[in-house]
Amino acid sequence: MFSVVKDTILNTHIFTCTQKISKCVYTVRPTRLSSLNIFVVRNEVDPNCAYHCDAVSAVLSTAEEIDFAGGDRISLDAADGVVLTGSTAGVYESDSHEWITEQAQLVRDLIDREIPTLGICFGHQLVHSALGGTVEHVGMTAGLVEATMVDDPLFEGVGPVVVSLHGDVVTEPADELEVIASAPHAQVFATRHRNAPLWTVQFHPEITAGHRERLVDDFNWQEAEFSFADVTAGRIFQNFVRIVDERTG
Repeated sequence: MFSVVKDTILNTHIFTCTQKISKCVYTVRPTRLSSLNIFVVRNEVDPNCAYHCDAVSAVLSTAEEIDFAGGDRISLDAADGVVLTGSTAGVYESDSHEWITEQAQLVRDLIDREIPTLGICFGHQLVHSALGGTVEHVGMTAGLVEATMVDDPLFEGVGPVVVSLHGDVVTEPADELEVIASAPHAQVFATRHRNAPLWTVQFHPEITAGHRERLVDDFNWQEAEFSFADVTAGRIFQNFVRIVDERTG
């Protein structure tokens, strides 16, 4: 889950998203992207909170956007790669968001077809849920954290300080996925499928210093030990595009 804070008695969302964010400092070379059919599957259910989806689309500037939560669907016959975004929905809320069940099937289809896939936050959790893992609400973490990462092509050039902005975590990973990053508050912080070209990250590589004001307003964001100057996670998108490019080449 990207940004859900829940009242423990009423079990309702207790914040609103108020500002618009457009600045994003990460870019992927358009010439590489333009030759690939990459789809950004947008999962946000609250239009006022869609800035994180916008940030992913801004990085992958020539990718096709699919508003999955809004009813759009993707043709995998045309897909070279797929990115599953975050959301203020929880993966356990399929009774009120029927599209979550459909996207779980999409994940399984992506694996069967071996289409390179990157799941971000909610996307990370959905992949695990779709494959038999467990996701639970544990309380909001909103800040920069230091992760422990294994050597992996997705993490080439990526430092350990990343943006953590979520209230749910994967508490039991799916058997098909291996953990490739952990953090003090979330042991299953990033994963990789054991056979298919699928990666997931709990953190937000698309969020930058340009989002700071919004983060402060929505989540009481505070930077203490680390700063955005320490964050290089946007490189994940370049690495993912390279992986897609290598597999289609």
